Amino acid sequence: MKTTALRIYGKNDLRLESFELPPIKDDELLVKIISDSLCMSSYKAATQGQEHKRIPNDIAENPTVLGHEFCGEIIEVGVKLKEKYHEGQRFVIQPALKGTYDAVGYSFKYMGGDMTYGIIPAIYMESGNVLPYDGEAYFHGSLTEPLSCVIGATHANYHTHQGEYTHIMDLKPNGACVALASAGPMGLAMLDYLIHRENHPRLLVATDIDDERLKRAESILKPEEAKKLGVELVFINTKDLEDPVAAIKALNGGEGFDDVFCFAPVSAVVQQADALLAYDGCLNFFAGPSNTAFSAPFNFYNVHYNMTHITGTSGGNTDDMIEGLEMATKGLINPAILVTHIGGLDCTKEATMHLPEIPGGKKLIYTHISMPLTAISDFAEKGKSEPLYAKLSELCPKGLWTIEAEKYLLDNANSLSE
Repeated sequence: MKTTALRIYGKNDLRLESFELPPIKDDELLVKIISDSLCMSSYKAATQGQEHKRIPNDIAENPTVLGHEFCGEIIEVGVKLKEKYHEGQRFVIQPALKGTYDAVGYSFKYMGGDMTYGIIPAIYMESGNVLPYDGEAYFHGSLTEPLSCVIGATHANYHTHQGEYTHIMDLKPNGACVALASAGPMGLAMLDYLIHRENHPRLLVATDIDDERLKRAESILKPEEAKKLGVELVFINTKDLEDPVAAIKALNGGEGFDDVFCFAPVSAVVQQADALLAYDGCLNFFAGPSNTAFSAPFNFYNVHYNMTHITGTSGGNTDDMIEGLEMATKGLINPAILVTHIGGLDCTKEATMHLPEIPGGKKLIYTHISMPLTAISDFAEKGKSEPLYAKLSELCPKGLWTIEAEKYLLDNANSLSE
């Protein structure tokens, strides 16, 4: 089987190449990748090369394939797996393996999201990381991994009772929650999840310093709709506020917040998060800094006397992915709010290397088509001269990617081989 894949050979050395896959073993799966969502973690891997914890040292001779947020179909099943999997079955994968830094999208020669066909190694079946997917939209499957990150972060929050040495996991029931710098793609996914989960906050404040991002966020996650679910949702721009902490606390009657999520690896934002904590408040540092020496002051007086505490996670687990799949399939959350750009596999190298410079949210790649990376907001303009984009614009009436748009694209876009 011939495949085309984006492979990493070293620091800033990505190559889109075609090569032959070996025959699968009895305990492996041959799969067709349909969609992959680009992640900033892939950019970090591309720029760090062998220095990245998940990238092998010998990639110059044995390159690995990037991409770990993908969805596809099984096209061949090893003989030992035929009772569990079948040809034509859709799947998603939990890339993180317990007890190791090895992961698809970083560590394997024949498996990653940025490829047309690949081989899932046996260790993923053994660990239960290959999940059957019955959903209609491939992109929902691709976005399950980033959704699992926000789900996992929420489950990692904890609270305590004075005099008891137990951690009560998850958000404080009926509490006050604030998400700082949360109008970006992952922040929106978190807000969507917090509103629609069973244990939701009574007050949810979302901050940012960009009016356009906040305007888009409020158009997608409407406060009046959140209110019907028992959540008071408030968006606030803190850029020009003389005292952002006081202004945010004023939304909660002058009180602190039980759960604080920080989406920016900025010292001033971390300090703001610390200052917003209520008694027994939990600060979840969600942002992943690229600076290994990143630090920020923290009020340890409050740690001692107000029982404030901090947590953080990097990714979600398989249960988090399953929860995300179920909620997306039932229509409780909308993964499309993450997506702002669409492209084909032939744009993936440039897109990955320039991810920090490209505005917007997730860049969704369809691996079997040829298409420049294009913002959904540009479909209408491009549609004036190209019928494909005119139809896609029609199928994305709210500026959000849809199942109908995905189907049309897969049926009508130029194939990668053309």
